[in-house]
Amino acid sequence: MIDDDLDLAFEGTADRGRWRHRKAGGRGRTLMAFTLVLLLFAALGGGAYLGFDKVRGFFTAEDYAGPGTGSAIVEVKSGDTATDIGNTLYKLGVVKSAEAFIDAAKDDPKSSGIQVGSYKLRKEMKATDALAMLLDRANLDANRVTIPEGVISLQIFELLSKATKIPVAEFKKAAKDPQKLGVPALWFKRNDGKKVDKTDIEGFLYPATYDIPEKATATSILQMIIKNFNAEMEKLDFVDQVRTNLADLNISPYEALVAASITQVEALLPEDMGPVVRVLYNRAYTGDFPCSCLQLDSTVNYWLRITGKDAKSSDKLRVDELHGEDNPYRYNVPGMAIGPISSPGEDALKGAMNPPKNDYFFFLTVDKKGTTAFGKTNDDHEKNRRLACKNGIPICNN
Repeated sequence: MIDDDLDLAFEGTADRGRWRHRKAGGRGRTLMAFTLVLLLFAALGGGAYLGFDKVRGFFTAEDYAGPGTGSAIVEVKSGDTATDIGNTLYKLGVVKSAEAFIDAAKDDPKSSGIQVGSYKLRKEMKATDALAMLLDRANLDANRVTIPEGVISLQIFELLSKATKIPVAEFKKAAKDPQKLGVPALWFKRNDGKKVDKTDIEGFLYPATYDIPEKATATSILQMIIKNFNAEMEKLDFVDQVRTNLADLNISPYEALVAASITQVEALLPEDMGPVVRVLYNRAYTGDFPCSCLQLDSTVNYWLRITGKDAKSSDKLRVDELHGEDNPYRYNVPGMAIGPISSPGEDALKGAMNPPKNDYFFFLTVDKKGTTAFGKTNDDHEKNRRLACKNGIPICNN
């Protein structure tokens, strides 16, 4: 069915809506006329019965017989009913009557799968064929964009710009007010006393595949992605899970989102994401790690990238880049990072809202398969470093 909740369509996250029953115009008059004809038949007797099939055909919805020709762009809007779609198809010359499409939709349970968007159909189509084309996402007249997990907002703007030809500058401008785009105010609150940058959209552009209509703007596209973020957070019950599971550490949903964004970059395997998040929490919130700092190359590299520089492997990072006072994401800043550094996916978010308990303070990727090794002490970490170097992981100059 038509998606009553989303303005644009994206894969894997759209909730199904409900039909809003609405009678097509003129049906009351048609029923009255049909009744009068039946009464007339009764009065005339059996002789009139031979013509009944012909008369009944008069009341059958008009429909084209063939697959159609040419092309027509049909827009299905949020909240549209079968009647709305039927009327649109009729006005565009796709079907011979709105009633034919309404009947086809009622006869096919799969009609509840029609999604919001613009579709490429043909003119003068049989109503059932038009319905089939609306149910096939291959007929969407849209640019399909996939946002991968772990990318940053600047990369996302470039992906969107390439697909839509909308300049990156317009996405940057539209992104300056995340709350106006739909990010709830609760996401801009921390419990650790650090200030939240309310103009920063990082972390809220949920990774998924999105179908973007031709007439979309930078603002409407970002609103769609934020709407998906909100829907995914609600599906995960992220806010309540964080407040319940991490109450002992007094971690806010925003801080957990930051941790998820870091973990998405640091942990390469889904099974390692929860344990890596717990290491971040152990360092930043327990008071048991000397500097309460994260000491991560990933946060330093994020700063390099958003300031127009290239990211570097661990063995190439300079001391001034790791510890520069102008870098709010530097190595030894106490507590959780000041903001998200990527777009985290479901596994990282699940890990952030309920990470398994451990007493580790160190983690490290130790092979090219992405395996993460954990340690409690510096000696444990040094042992893991030697293993990583032996396996060709580029960290050995630090």
